[in-house]
Amino acid sequence: MRRAKGLGVVATDAAPKAIGPYSQGITTDGLVFTAGQVALDPKSGELVGTTTAQQTEQVLKNLQAVLAAAGTSLDNVVKTTVYLADMADFAQMNEVYAKHFGTHKPARSTVQAAGLPKAARVEIDVIAVKG
Repeated sequence: MRRAKGLGVVATDAAPKAIGPYSQGITTDGLVFTAGQVALDPKSGELVGTTTAQQTEQVLKNLQAVLAAAGTSLDNVVKTTVYLADMADFAQMNEVYAKHFGTHKPARSTVQAAGLPKAARVEIDVIAVKG
């Protein structure tokens, strides 16, 4: 993690590189704000999985990597925003999501998006507290 303009910039090779002019995450005042993650393989940059469930699994692995680089984890997530290509896929996403968060239930918004990067089925961003 490096600091820029009083903010911590989160960067890790364990998650996909940004595909635009943004950071994987930013830290400030004890909080971590992640960029939206889609199901990209960190090494190849290719989309992983064809179903929403498979893609949600990779998305959450990517988010775990960004959070770990920032010194935190899914256990400290306070808010998530989930973007689905099709709201009919909500149950698939929700099953994988629940497995990763367990009894911890951050606040969440879920919306259907007209399109996601790389024609992904799901994208998720989070806000977490450090430590």
